[in-house]
Amino acid sequence: MADLISTKSMSKSKLLEVKLASLLEVTKAINSNAKTPELLKIYELVLREQLNVGKLVLYANDGGWKCVLKFGMDASFTPDEVDRYLTPIKDITLMNFDPSGELVPIKKAFKQHNVEVVIPVFHKDLPLAYALIGDLDEEQIGMGSSVKHLNFIQTLTNILVVAIENKRLAKESIHQAEMKKEMEVASQMQHMLFPASLPHDAQLEMDALYIAHQEIGGDYYDYIRINEQEMAICIADVSGKGVSAALLMSNFQANMHILLSRTESLTELVRELNTKVNDTAKGERFITLFVARYNIATRVFTYVNAGHNPPLVLGNDGSMSMLKTGCTGLGMLEDLRKVKEGVVSIEPGTVILCYTDGVVEQENEAGEEFGVKRLKDILHSKGRTSTEGTPPSKIKDINDLIIERVKEHKGPKEYVDDIALLTCRVF
Repeated sequence: MADLISTKSMSKSKLLEVKLASLLEVTKAINSNAKTPELLKIYELVLREQLNVGKLVLYANDGGWKCVLKFGMDASFTPDEVDRYLTPIKDITLMNFDPSGELVPIKKAFKQHNVEVVIPVFHKDLPLAYALIGDLDEEQIGMGSSVKHLNFIQTLTNILVVAIENKRLAKESIHQAEMKKEMEVASQMQHMLFPASLPHDAQLEMDALYIAHQEIGGDYYDYIRINEQEMAICIADVSGKGVSAALLMSNFQANMHILLSRTESLTELVRELNTKVNDTAKGERFITLFVARYNIATRVFTYVNAGHNPPLVLGNDGSMSMLKTGCTGLGMLEDLRKVKEGVVSIEPGTVILCYTDGVVEQENEAGEEFGVKRLKDILHSKGRTSTEGTPPSKIKDINDLIIERVKEHKGPKEYVDDIALLTCRVF
């Protein structure tokens, strides 16, 4: 700012002119979208060169109290101290004028820093800033025209702080918009991990469903056709949520496809996947997995359950079993020495329901989990031909009913976790 004029010995009309020029200078900078450091520099020049303020510390509520400007004074207060000493002050307060004695604790805290005036800035009942001022001319500290002078500093500070806050909010809004776009892209990429289509033919009827707890999550299901006679299914869950879980799962999916194409042994597959997860997650996350190979010609269903929720198997005769054989979760141990494979002979009409823990662990308002029993009851009532000859429900209808019942169970509560279902009927 050029030609700065001191306010000492200045006439009222001239002082008013200087104040208006100062306001114009600040508002011009704001309108020209000046950066926060530039706005603070202009504000400091006005206070020091035009209003003869020798000492100042400015605290602004920027998502928490922060010192945004300081000159001539070394006052340094924590956010808690600002709350304790400053937030009770609602009006411009002179530290040497305290007829009621209410400011004694505050005066003691500020005495060592020679704070003479506290100027608060509020928006409605919300404190936005506090300007601590010292080293003012005695004439300007008086109760006459100086009060108007301090009111001007309050107005100028208000304009400055609101401008800085608006900049912060605009920047935050842009950042949130960018983050939202990135999350949308990440969500789209995650959905690309899932198979584009599932079989619905004379051999298999399959349906899957996925609900993310957040915009993106760490659950994963897959159907992979290995050759004309064999296919593989899997369902998995990464510990934790968000982008990092989704990235780990995308890496896991790629490894799954590569390894399935080159090995027939599920034991070898799971051990190699365990190594890959350890290399990627570095012990910070783990993955539970259920993976199976099914030979359509021999009807042999071979699987490994690596710490995952046991899938339910419903025979057409109404029998119900759970697929538990396997090993610990992937990434929990460096070396999976003990891996057991389960082998099941699949009869026509058998239904296999795979799910993640978000289904059974969903709580209602009373803290009661949805549980495996409710899942079994739905599968038993809808998954097979009744004694009256009523045909079984379509697999998609079974999945939809499960989700409907989970929603009814949770009521107004939020989902506690991602939900994935992969259900198939073998003909």
